[in-house]
Amino acid sequence: MKLNKISENIYEIPREDGMNVSARVYASEKILEDMKNDDTLEQVKNMASLPGIEKYSIVMPDGHQGYGFPIGGVAAVDNENGVISPGGIGFDINCGVRMLTTNLTASDLKGKEEQVANILSSKVPHGLGKGGYIQTSKDDILEILEKGMEWMEENGHATEKDLERCEENGRLPGNPEKVPEKAVKRGLKQVGSLGSGNHFLEVQKVSNIYSGEKAESYGLEEDQIVVMIHSGSRGLGHETCTKYLRKFEKEYPEIVEEIPEKNLIYAPLEDDLAEDYKQAMYAAANYAWANRQALTKAVRDCFNRIFEQPEVDLLYDVCHNIAKEERHNVDGEEKELLVHRKGATRAFPAGREEIPEVYKDVGQPVLIPGSMGTSSYVLSGGQNSLDISFGSTAHGAGRLKSRTQAKQDYWGEDVQKDLERKGILVKADTGSTIAEEAPGVYKDVDEVIQVSDELGIGQKVAQTKPLINIKG
Repeated sequence: MKLNKISENIYEIPREDGMNVSARVYASEKILEDMKNDDTLEQVKNMASLPGIEKYSIVMPDGHQGYGFPIGGVAAVDNENGVISPGGIGFDINCGVRMLTTNLTASDLKGKEEQVANILSSKVPHGLGKGGYIQTSKDDILEILEKGMEWMEENGHATEKDLERCEENGRLPGNPEKVPEKAVKRGLKQVGSLGSGNHFLEVQKVSNIYSGEKAESYGLEEDQIVVMIHSGSRGLGHETCTKYLRKFEKEYPEIVEEIPEKNLIYAPLEDDLAEDYKQAMYAAANYAWANRQALTKAVRDCFNRIFEQPEVDLLYDVCHNIAKEERHNVDGEEKELLVHRKGATRAFPAGREEIPEVYKDVGQPVLIPGSMGTSSYVLSGGQNSLDISFGSTAHGAGRLKSRTQAKQDYWGEDVQKDLERKGILVKADTGSTIAEEAPGVYKDVDEVIQVSDELGIGQKVAQTKPLINIKG
């Protein structure tokens, strides 16, 4: 595969037969070598074949092989003549991250680590087959699919400030009628659950401040206790994606035949099936926001039991598996695009109307977790993101090893003990879960962040260190 270096941290796969645009790879030399070990580069090249795609297909520095798109893939298509691809969104629709700030410091937590870990582990549903923190009926789920965070506020589980500090205020124009019945049933008892895999709830402390002005705007200061939550739409989102993938394959056999990879299946946006999927996907996204808000309620309830008058506020909630309608400049012309982000985070700079008023002058907060043994980061959306990445950056460290390989290379109990020696408590249902998520399974998050910062697409504001991790 031909791969040209355009500038520092930017590589390009030139357009050739079958590609409608060129492909861009944002990576350091080391990260690029890691990408060559799987199908990441082939997949970002395949993305460039999507009808209606604008400028170029993109993979972020945390990129690795995925389903259809690579994880870390971004593709913006013309909102009238383009397509929608479930493989460009992912099975866990609106998987995302939120951060909660507190009025606590590391000294307030000292000596209470085990108590906090045990209470969070017992109260926050995590792992396979667990119920949700909030009890819901089928009618509740249907309303959540339509209203998202608004339902949570109406029912006393969220504040007005919580809604203001969610991407899209925690609601997209979803239609519950387009969500498969089986998906609704799967979501019935999962509102307020982490799930499994790489999902987590992590108590952290702010270890470094890189921009004092932005950190102050975000309510962050050194040594402060914060909580990061990573979860999505659970079984409801997975079932929704699966059902529509099968519908797409059945409806468009000619597309399946011509695309470079079956998992890249798409539907033209002008078709009813594309609109049905988009409305179902938005409804599942609303469910995911409600799920993360229910987990926030769980954290607030637990902290109220342990600490005296704790303040637990939402800094921001941002999704990284979604396709949304946004306006972007393409070759000097403002265009309405459908931006697919699959394992990529929106990173809008100061001034964009989509950013909450409180952050308008400093840019959108961008939340990027590392692994349970390394740093996580808070970034601000960078001005260059609008020029080179459709307002996007990475979403995490990015995997280096499969789950199968991880379980061969690591023993969960050993990983847990090693982390405890470093002052990090990890609670999980099984040792295999810990092995699958061992720090060595992931890329160097510091390097991923450095690439983002140097490119000016997501710029460093603060670094956090893990103290307690509740693993999905």
